[in-house]
Amino acid sequence: MKKCDIIRQIEEVGIVAVVRAENSERAREISLACMEGGINSIEITFTVPGAQRVIEDLIAEFGHSLLVGAGTVLDSETARIAILAGAKYIVSPSFDLETAKLCNRYQIPYMPGCMTIKEIIIAMEAGADIIKIFPGSALGPSYISAIKGPLPQAILMPTGGVSIDNVDQWIKNGCIAVGVGGNLTKGSRQDMTSAAREFVLKIKEARK
Repeated sequence: MKKCDIIRQIEEVGIVAVVRAENSERAREISLACMEGGINSIEITFTVPGAQRVIEDLIAEFGHSLLVGAGTVLDSETARIAILAGAKYIVSPSFDLETAKLCNRYQIPYMPGCMTIKEIIIAMEAGADIIKIFPGSALGPSYISAIKGPLPQAILMPTGGVSIDNVDQWIKNGCIAVGVGGNLTKGSRQDMTSAAREFVLKIKEARK
């Protein structure tokens, strides 16, 4: 799968489900619930025990119909483990040059967490494909418009602080997609599926 196709698939639905769980079984349950709700991009964080095996199992079961990436990747060593497990994209809470180099080497999209204009420019110059605005809760949707003033070319995806009440504002202000964790992945499987459907619908409406 080419890098451009991966980015296009993330943009198409406009939401990445950020999966944090106490074990691999719960991580799989969350992933399937989100998938049933129409979200086809899942980020398995490396805070999940055995994260690489969860990635492998989901890819083996669903193939290209589910875009599985790795999150909370702090270094290039972890990024390589994730890529060898089949992760289609790498997400970090902060920018790391060696991780950027590794992802570029394997042509895997890299999404580092940034807050400031300086951090965003450094990440973009290193070849980061999507800038993860993190933590979104500390900045708010209006920050996207502020970034897009001097950096209209920046491809942005906020994570943290994205809710069903403000997701439309993030999208309207210029985000390619949003990353959603706790506001999506709590409760029963039915709860999560319903929340996923609601997020997908609201993003679609915001783009009209």
